[in-house]
Amino acid sequence: MVIKVFVATSSGSIAIRKKQQEVVGFLEANKIDFKELDIAGDEDNRKWMRENVPGEKKPQNGIPLPPQIFNEEQYCGDFDSFFSAKEENIIYSFLGLAPPPGSKVTKSPEEASSLPNGDVAGESESAAQGTEKTEESGENEGQKEEGENAGNLPESQEKNEEEGESAVGETEEIREEAEEEAEGEAEEEEAEEGEAEAQAAEGEEEPGEGEDS
Repeated sequence: MVIKVFVATSSGSIAIRKKQQEVVGFLEANKIDFKELDIAGDEDNRKWMRENVPGEKKPQNGIPLPPQIFNEEQYCGDFDSFFSAKEENIIYSFLGLAPPPGSKVTKSPEEASSLPNGDVAGESESAAQGTEKTEESGENEGQKEEGENAGNLPESQEKNEEEGESAVGETEEIREEAEEEAEGEAEEEEAEEGEAEAQAAEGEEEPGEGEDS
């Protein structure tokens, strides 16, 4: 299986030349076997590349631009696809190659979940269970406190009622005392007025008695 990279060595586009150099340089640096095919000087290469690039990958004008990457007859992608695969560290999957031994390849979520190291997974599960238990115990304590507070409500209400009744009783006693005092004062005033009237009457009678004599 040989990787084929279709390039245009005599392209006048600086952007295209940079993209071609980046692809070729990456493959060389990672010691990936590939074949560089020039479409500028070989009509057959240009015709084969244009015919084998899938229709959805072709631009609106129908002419795909280099670099285009194939694995034998299988289309891999253009520069944008290559760049994305390189950034996501899935370049070997992109090229349809088996990764070399000892290479770091990003695992899929399913592979990452089925870890061979069961101890680590077990520890993480137990830690998660411990967290759930802690949360549950916290909720239970909160419910207990609410229950205790609810149980104390009748007692507090009774105390408030007792205090209210005592306050009402005291108010009535104060009112009765005030009324008694007011009645006492009124009686004293009446008595004093009676005495004053009596004295005035006696004073009027005395001059009359003198005239008769």
